[in-house]
Amino acid sequence: MAPEPEPEDGRELYALLHLSPESSDEEIRRAYRQYAQIYHPDKYQDPQMKDVATENFQRIRDAYEILSDENKRQIYDIYGMEGLNSGLELGPKLNKPEEIKRQLEELRRRKEEEKFFVHARSTGSVVTNFSVPQYLDGDSIMKGMGMSSEVQLPISKLNTVTVGGNLVVNGTAGTGAASVVLRHQLSSVSSIDLMATVGLRSLIGVQTFRQISPNSTATSGLSLSLRDGSINLSNGWTRQLSENAVGNIQLVLGTESNISVGWQKKDEKCSAAGEVKVGTNSFGASAHYTHHFSSKSHGRVAGRVGSTALDFEIGGGRRISEFSTVRVLYNIGIQGVSWRFELNRAGQKLVIPVLLSTDFNALFVTGAFAIPSTLYFLLQTYVVKPYYLKREKQKTLEKMDSLSTQLTEARQAAKKAQRLLEPVSNRKKNKQLENDGLVIMKALYGDRKKIKESSELSDIDDNVASQVLDVTIPLNFLVTEAGQLKLHEGIKKSGIMGFYDPCPGDPKLLLVEYMYHGQQYKVIADDYGALLIPQDIHKF
Repeated sequence: MAPEPEPEDGRELYALLHLSPESSDEEIRRAYRQYAQIYHPDKYQDPQMKDVATENFQRIRDAYEILSDENKRQIYDIYGMEGLNSGLELGPKLNKPEEIKRQLEELRRRKEEEKFFVHARSTGSVVTNFSVPQYLDGDSIMKGMGMSSEVQLPISKLNTVTVGGNLVVNGTAGTGAASVVLRHQLSSVSSIDLMATVGLRSLIGVQTFRQISPNSTATSGLSLSLRDGSINLSNGWTRQLSENAVGNIQLVLGTESNISVGWQKKDEKCSAAGEVKVGTNSFGASAHYTHHFSSKSHGRVAGRVGSTALDFEIGGGRRISEFSTVRVLYNIGIQGVSWRFELNRAGQKLVIPVLLSTDFNALFVTGAFAIPSTLYFLLQTYVVKPYYLKREKQKTLEKMDSLSTQLTEARQAAKKAQRLLEPVSNRKKNKQLENDGLVIMKALYGDRKKIKESSELSDIDDNVASQVLDVTIPLNFLVTEAGQLKLHEGIKKSGIMGFYDPCPGDPKLLLVEYMYHGQQYKVIADDYGALLIPQDIHKF
């Protein structure tokens, strides 16, 4: 059975004071006084007991301060502790939940805007070309180099400036360009870009974007060359073809008129794309396919064919850290046989193409592919994979140790809280015994399966004990003078004073065996279910 859904914060503050979300102000004050009498630090002389009392008294006082304040309580009921910790201060006129909700949404929006403006987003790449044939001919092994960078700077909620530049060097010749783009958000579905570029292709232009339907977008652009005065017009249409697929058409009219049709698909396991482009002076087609073998490794196949290109590419990559990925690709085409090495890290890319040969010798072509593939396979099998398995195992063990430590500390805190409840709990129990009233004989809270198993056993073995908690003391404490015990609907029971969650994420039950008027009763309640005892249907 799937775990039951958990409300935000589990309404922990109500559970802590044993209250219903509908409790009145007087009921909240009465519950606070009851627990304050138990946990006030001044009642204890023993240092350890005083520390336990101080910790729990602080929890009780914090809960009371929130639930006794009308505005804070309304915020907690809507957004839980997240809303309270957001720093929102409500005015005295905001008494309706709808008004509080609007204020919280406004605060959340402002905080998102602050995050948006704090960090500029930057991307960049460095391409270093090496040529083995050139080196063997006596020249430098470095064939050329290129660099590009772009920084996106939000200047207001509706305006963003993007500044970029690139520099390319081949031998003794080099070119460069710089560009700036101002994007203004016209509405939630449309925007306009004003752009200017100086350098090899100096131009100014404007481009508009609009979402014309839930599944379709359109772009239109106009640019003017400052070198020869030529004008280019562009129009593009993009449509969502399916949940994972997108198609697009691009039309350009000008000195290099062309039309292109493309398609992209992406899901968890693979991604693919293809494009056909036909122009007045050229034509071409390209496609690539990437398959993710796992969350860390992938393989890639790509190809291009056209009037200016003919090549085939195959390779793969691996994520080596949270923000870094490396990739090695083998390429064969009209320019020769080459390798390409890539390092991507947090929006920055280093690309190193290495031209191995301009000759298409069959043995060399095969070796250039087989040698790195074999090395990769050997490294992956005997070095990388064992290393990552060892590291993942270590992380898992550390996570388990951390969780085990947290559960141990939570269990100890619950036991300490029970120690302070025990004197009053025993007095209430003895009074109920004298009046032949309600006495909790056995109460266990924890894992659903273990609770069902323990309900048939008189003793709890070690395997069960780690996933359940004896809560007989806190439940006897909650029994009223009239001989009743009521746990409220929708309140997660792990928040009750003297309880804790022994198995986070797993479904839990509460088992209660009790005596009433000399007869035995037993009931099992869901973690969020209401419980009212005694009832005749609990007899066994």
